[in-house]
Amino acid sequence: MLERGEVANSWRRERWDSLRLLTPNWQTRLPGFPYQGSDPDGYMTVAEVTEFIERYAAFSRAPVRTGVNVTSVRRADDGYHVTTSQGEIRCRTLVIASGACNRPVVPGLSEGVPPEIEQVTPFDYREPGRLPDGGVLVVGASATGVQLAAELRRSGRPVILSVGEHVRLPRVYRGRDVLWWMDVSGVWDQRYDEIEDLTRARRLPSPQLVGTPERATLDLNTLTGMGVELVGRWAAVRDGSALFSGGLRNMFSLADLKMNRLLGTFDEWAVTHGRDAEVGPVERFEPTRPPASPRLRIDLRGGEIRTIVWATGFRPDYSWLHVPVVDDKGHLRHDGGVVTDSPGMYALGLPVLRRRRSTFINGIEPDAREVIDHLARHLGLPR
Repeated sequence: MLERGEVANSWRRERWDSLRLLTPNWQTRLPGFPYQGSDPDGYMTVAEVTEFIERYAAFSRAPVRTGVNVTSVRRADDGYHVTTSQGEIRCRTLVIASGACNRPVVPGLSEGVPPEIEQVTPFDYREPGRLPDGGVLVVGASATGVQLAAELRRSGRPVILSVGEHVRLPRVYRGRDVLWWMDVSGVWDQRYDEIEDLTRARRLPSPQLVGTPERATLDLNTLTGMGVELVGRWAAVRDGSALFSGGLRNMFSLADLKMNRLLGTFDEWAVTHGRDAEVGPVERFEPTRPPASPRLRIDLRGGEIRTIVWATGFRPDYSWLHVPVVDDKGHLRHDGGVVTDSPGMYALGLPVLRRRRSTFINGIEPDAREVIDHLARHLGLPR
């Protein structure tokens, strides 16, 4: 097992200071290694996640080689030739577990931003005090975007949030964490080969959630109440101004509709499985409130905006993978983690790899068991 940095390297080096897991602690479990703390309904901090992974590495006795950077993978007659910073390795099979969030996505329109404005990504951001004084434009309204917008607004800065497609969820529904509902109702266990539009499912932004001790909901209504200004999707830069699309009202309505459909699925499950009496009453939430007259243009040279935070998603980095298994958008072509174009190559930890829970910590075990079962058959090993 090769790791370019330390164990839990991305949690150590590529997370902002206040980040917590979106999933409650009781869901933070790995094979044979459940959560053992005193706060099962809490949410781990970055330091706690790092410690959890370190303890699991010791518990599992995984043969991790740290400080080994893979620079090239090529096909060989009997498998693969792997070039690393510590030498060459030949192997019959290869599992790519480098994840889908290796690099932040920054749109090309960033090149038109005036140079006096500082631009950062979630990989660069640590806490508000490290940014220039003045207004901040946060671009992207998934979990990362809403969390950073809230933190920056609490620091006293004027914040504008550019909103595109998003997934709205309450933190708590009918007295239970919304991810408890996702877990027990089977939504998370839906398999990749049962999903009608798998490509879209794998590209969905992360839901608007935050893990806090008070289990607070963090949606666009919450941000508006804090004084965050909402604008539409950033469409272009022209003559030093940012231009935003209209249609916020329709975008909000679509997100609300999808949320209510999901909550209806939970309600139906509770009735069908005789669990309705043990949870709270059915709830529905206030629709997302659109601004009366959202701005369509902001002058980036006028001094109102001093920093732009690009919370516009992440992408994998396969620049080292010299095997023709990556599509024109930079995504690995695979069938449930089996790279069919290159026998003996597998993947784990990608969105909806085999189930909707694939990228969550508690989703790796069932995926890994099925992928490794295929790997064992490929090698002709007893199972």
